[in-house]
Amino acid sequence: MNLRKRQRRVSAEVHTSAMNDIMFFLLLFFLIASTVTNPNVIKLLLPKSSSGQAVSKKTISVTISQDLKYTVNNKAIKIEDMQNTLMGFKKLATELTIVLSVDRTVAIQNVVQIMDIAQKLNIKLVLATEPKG
Repeated sequence: MNLRKRQRRVSAEVHTSAMNDIMFFLLLFFLIASTVTNPNVIKLLLPKSSSGQAVSKKTISVTISQDLKYTVNNKAIKIEDMQNTLMGFKKLATELTIVLSVDRTVAIQNVVQIMDIAQKLNIKLVLATEPKG
């Protein structure tokens, strides 16, 4: 008979309580940092390509050509008259969306002018693009 106690093996333990605190602080840091990174972004409402439905009840087509000629619903207009013209459309329809088509060679400043006007009038704006392929 063997009456000796068997030697217990040493068990390996990993204490993760400190790691939980570190992960919490990292999560908190990234949440705060993500809200501060881009406060001056112009928000765009982009259409979904798979739905095939209209974005809103009334859409206006605004086009900027390569030689900086502006058109609203295929009517030529000067940039100085753009805000008054869009304000007239805004009075006719409550839910209004601008579909902005711009030539790829046009400077971004000209696009931002239209975006600023839409933002002032509280009109949704969608930038039209061509599908890749």
